[in-house]
Amino acid sequence: MDESTIVHNGLVRDIDDKNINVEIINTSMCSACHAKSVCMASDMAVKTVKVNKHLYKGFQKGEEVKVLMKRSMGFRAVWLSYVLPLCILMFLLLLLPFEIKNELLIAAISLIVLAIYYLAIHLFDNKISKKFVFVLEKL
Repeated sequence: MDESTIVHNGLVRDIDDKNINVEIINTSMCSACHAKSVCMASDMAVKTVKVNKHLYKGFQKGEEVKVLMKRSMGFRAVWLSYVLPLCILMFLLLLLPFEIKNELLIAAISLIVLAIYYLAIHLFDNKISKKFVFVLEKL
């Protein structure tokens, strides 16, 4: 494995007609600290990754696996979910005051545009998810 690959250990939670659902426990650096119970800054999140079942045979429910993805896919996900909406929001908040003097209206328009953006992301989820390919390996 090289530096361009992100690896997480996961657990096969479910296998349906199309997908293998793998649960990944995503932990911050704080969650591994021995003082996390006192600090309260630690966080741990469970993520579920869907992998096309037809690409992989022989995996069973409850099996521990490695989930690999290209680092560039992570950057793409951050771009789509955080950077691009932030740019849209900043663009609107900087340009709308020249046309509209009501700050409440500017805020409402900005939030509506962001809601439309995230709705479009949701509607095109199947098309977008085809660009995010995860690789499974047995442990």
